Amino acid sequence: MNSPEGLKRLLYDRLLHLTHLNEQLFASELDAFADLTRQYGLTFTSNSMTTIHVIDCIGNHEPINSTSIAEKMKLSKASITKISGKLLQEGCIKRSRMNDNKKEVYFSLTPKGRQLFVVHAEMHQSLEQSFIQGLNTFSEAELQASLKFIQTVIDHNDNMINIDGSS
Repeated sequence: MNSPEGLKRLLYDRLLHLTHLNEQLFASELDAFADLTRQYGLTFTSNSMTTIHVIDCIGNHEPINSTSIAEKMKLSKASITKISGKLLQEGCIKRSRMNDNKKEVYFSLTPKGRQLFVVHAEMHQSLEQSFIQGLNTFSEAELQASLKFIQTVIDHNDNMINIDGSS
């Protein structure tokens, strides 16, 4: 079973398992985020981690345009357009134009968006610290190999999405 082909199949099996666990984890994180927003007296109807991360991106780089958000988040401009429309409707972000460029639209957070940004930052910091602590047993070489593997999976998935999107 430890042949190269067997190891590849085992990696694929573990990757599928990780995918299922990530779905459960993200659902749990979304529930926790919803609970926190309610505790702060905020209403937020999105059930998407990506939408929350768009708020985070805008909060960290405002004012920022759709192209820059898409580049920073490695998402399509179409996705950002759709998400920003929902965030505008929810009153989380606002549109503006710069005096020197009336054509380009920039986004910044509203007070509600700023509150969501802060709640997310608190939650994100805790999750990140927990993740990093879990990696303390890895050597630098193991971390480099892990990073290479994850990047390979990301590149593969990006290619699969691009192939599916073009058909």
